[in-house]
Amino acid sequence: MELQGTMQATGCRFGIVVSQFNAEVTEGLLRGARAVLAGAGVADADVSVVRVPGAFEIPLVARKLAEGKRIDAVIALGCLIKGDTMHFEYIASATSTAIMEVATATGVPVAFGVLTTLTEEQALARAADDEQNKGREAARAAVEMATLLRRMWQAV
Repeated sequence: MELQGTMQATGCRFGIVVSQFNAEVTEGLLRGARAVLAGAGVADADVSVVRVPGAFEIPLVARKLAEGKRIDAVIALGCLIKGDTMHFEYIASATSTAIMEVATATGVPVAFGVLTTLTEEQALARAADDEQNKGREAARAAVEMATLLRRMWQAV
């Protein structure tokens, strides 16, 4: 047997956790993610958007959504831009590790859409309203994983 997800997710439910820090960037990521979900047949009513202060707060809310058993996948969206101190490295490492741990601990996919860039220009380019938008990429991964897990549950 060989299984894989699809890009048709009608009936699947998604949580999007989006950081308010660097809002110009994260709102672009959110637009991209929502566009992919709509294109995959996901109804607006099946998408819950939760806004958190910054990237560091994303994992806790992602976990709460995943533990609620009403979400098929979570999309984590945020933006970290390197500054002059070590803060960037600590937050990026802690956030990415914690997001992965949410998925493995709960069994609910959490797609990683947290940008870690060196400049604001890089971040804005990755959140532009085009096919290169990293929010779109994260949403595609979430759709594929949600539909893959549904197929796996049906196959066993």
